[in-house]
Amino acid sequence: MKTTTERGYAGDIDQLRARVRRFVEEAAIPLESPALAHDVAALDAAIAQLRKRARDDGIYAPQLPPRWGGLGLDWRQCVAVLEEAGRGFLAPAAMNCAPPDQPNMLTLLAIGSAAQQARYLGPLARGEARACFAMTEPSPGAGSDPAMLATRAERRGGRWVLNGRKMFISGGVGAAFALVLARTDAGASLFIVNADAPGYRVVRDIGMATGYQVGGHAEILLQDCEVGDEALLGEPGRGFEYAQLRLEPARLSHCMRYIGRAARALELAQGYVQQRESFGARLADLQQVQAMVADSHIDLHASRLMTADCAAALDAGRSVKHLSSMTKVFVSEAVNRVADRAVQMMGALGVSDETPVSMIWRELRPFRIYDGANELHRATLARRILRPASPLLSTGKS
Repeated sequence: MKTTTERGYAGDIDQLRARVRRFVEEAAIPLESPALAHDVAALDAAIAQLRKRARDDGIYAPQLPPRWGGLGLDWRQCVAVLEEAGRGFLAPAAMNCAPPDQPNMLTLLAIGSAAQQARYLGPLARGEARACFAMTEPSPGAGSDPAMLATRAERRGGRWVLNGRKMFISGGVGAAFALVLARTDAGASLFIVNADAPGYRVVRDIGMATGYQVGGHAEILLQDCEVGDEALLGEPGRGFEYAQLRLEPARLSHCMRYIGRAARALELAQGYVQQRESFGARLADLQQVQAMVADSHIDLHASRLMTADCAAALDAGRSVKHLSSMTKVFVSEAVNRVADRAVQMMGALGVSDETPVSMIWRELRPFRIYDGANELHRATLARRILRPASPLLSTGKS
């Protein structure tokens, strides 16, 4: 499975980045509100409203190739653009470069048949439908350990019959279809399951600390859910491989967007400490506050460098299994530190709904869990490094 798409953008990235910044500041941020953050129907309406301008501004679907209506950016170009988009809660979805559909589209592009691409990728690319990726399950099913996958797909009468329960499925409420990971006799396999298929049911939208997730976080029940052979995505038995190859660029683009989110929180905190006085001095004149600002800029700079380095490796067609894990662990913890410092600098205001800083702080915390818990990444990194005769042990190459 390829992890890159056809690229074709030859324009000025700085100008494109500036257009994205204007879109975020002028169109996306003004629509944000605490009331909107957990209203799935209202979020869909807001995104639909913003997408026309995203298209008019020439910033729509930056990661997709031009033949699918996108800009054809490579991953290094995406670093700058997705960071800018990530400053806003609504902008990535409006630009159609938000999870779960960004990696869903790239997965369909890489392993979908021509018929599957026409039926499923086309509507996603045009923004006419949404999809979700259904892998996580309640205990004792799959979570950070995909080998615990409990959902089954069995052959009956020439069709596939799926049974299982999925949890915390981002974008699952209102999704037109799901990419479902299920165990088969050949091993884990990936299926495209229409939301209107008999036996497929969204049980509920699970309340979360985060917000602005288009389609919420669904619990999905598969009960004797029948699909045909045309629903099998890629080859049977390669589902874990497809899931991992989907996750590598997905976690990298998460880094890009969340760097933008953390940078926005820091900018708001910097503005606050420069005008807020306490004990006869501006907060910005206190050395402890200055240290928090400096440390946050160090964290953001290092995060950008690691993300750009991983993006370059992805563009070069090299395996980024090791590098993307290191990048995800570092960036997820660095942006959390930045947001936490922004909250601390702003005091009670930082944990209120009066500014977006509180929501940014809540959004960034789960990144240490998303796309594999950081503890799991550290364990697998160390095992890989300490493997006998591993070049990583002696050279540090990633």
